[in-house]
This record gives sequence, C-alpha cells and structure tokens, in this order.
Amino acid sequence: MSLLDKISPFERKDLLIAWLVLGVAFTLGINGGFALITEYQKITVEALLITFLVALIAVGLSFVLHELAHKFTAMKFGYWAEFRKSTQMLIIAVVIAAITGIVFAAPGATMINTAGREMTKKENGLISIAGPLTNLVLIIPFLIIMIIGFMMTPSSGMVLFTLPGFLFYLGMIGFQVNAMLAFFNMLPVGPLDGKKIMRWNPVIFGVVIAVSLALLYLALMPTVILQFFV
Repeated sequence: MSLLDKISPFERKDLLIAWLVLGVAFTLGINGGFALITEYQKITVEALLITFLVALIAVGLSFVLHELAHKFTAMKFGYWAEFRKSTQMLIIAVVIAAITGIVFAAPGATMINTAGREMTKKENGLISIAGPLTNLVLIIPFLIIMIIGFMMTPSSGMVLFTLPGFLFYLGMIGFQVNAMLAFFNMLPVGPLDGKKIMRWNPVIFGVVIAVSLALLYLALMPTVILQFFV
C-alpha cells in the first residue's frame, strides 16, 4: 500500500480545504488585509495571483507535510491517525487576515486513536517532533530557491514578475513560514508539539527549539545569508 492510499478520501478533502483556505488567508495577510479595499489601486490582479500561488506552494505544502508527518509516524506505531480540519479556526484565520493583515492559522489537527492502548512518552514525543522536523528539513529547498532567485537577479534590481523575482519570493516565504511553523510548534505550551517533546526528552527539545529559533532569525533577516552571495 502506497502512502497516498493511507490517506482516506475524507482526510484528503479536509487537507485540500485547509490548504486552499490557508492560501487565501496568507494571500490576504501578505497583501495587508484591509488594504486590499482601502488601497486597492496599488494592488494588481497579477500580484494577487502570484501571492496566492506562492501561498499554495510554500504555506500549503509546509502545513500539509507537517500534518502528514504526524500521521505517518503515529501509524508506524500502530495507531489510527487522520487529519481533521477545524472549520471555525479556518474562518477565523481568514477574517483576522482580512482585517489585520496578520495570519493566525490553526487549521486543524491530526487526530490519533490509540484503541485503548496507552501511548508511551517516547511514542508521543516522536510523533510530535515529526512535524517540526519536517518543517526544518523543508527549509533547505526553500533556502536554495531563494538564493538561486537572488543570484539570478540582474543589477537593475528585483522585479516580482520575473523568474528571478518569483523564485526569490517563493523561497523567502517558504523559508520564513517553515521556520515560524517549526518554532511556534516547539513552544512547550498547551496542545503544541513542544510540550510533549519536552516531557519525553528535554535535551532533544532544547536542541530543536534552539535550532528553530536561530533559523527563524535568519528567515526574518535574510540579508545575513544573502550577503555571502553578493
């Protein structure tokens, strides 16, 4: 059985809906939310389409693979696991992005059924860390794409509606989103992954959250990296 066969039709529908709604929310957020109405003359249809495409690739892919990492790790331990969207949180994400330009996305979660078997701390920790680690790994291709776009940029400057501009934009957003997802989910509070990971292994928790924080800093300050490619 292939990995795709392990994703039920119902789960695929939930993942697809969450993916598309997150794409809309991040498109609104990146373009300033309410500014789409108040400053619509400054925003072109082409810019919106490119932003939406980037959001679908960078944001959607990062979110879907994060959740699937939880799912398949749980299944490896013999548990039933499926992603379930949260319609209420998806609506809230779009509304907040539209009003404030800030994206607060909690589109759903991977539900795990242990069938009455007690999950060990190690199993819970490994299932939890699979998501943030996936985001840290995804940083690598997005960082490479960003650097390629930067190095292809002509001396006249960066233009979004060109291949170098698109690659740089896609890579930068992907880098930032994955770093944010990794660090946010590593926070040891509430239902987030970090709390379960810290309970399982404090050393591994400390290493991963420190790496996530360092990469988040670099993602928000990309010139620190790009200065080596000038």
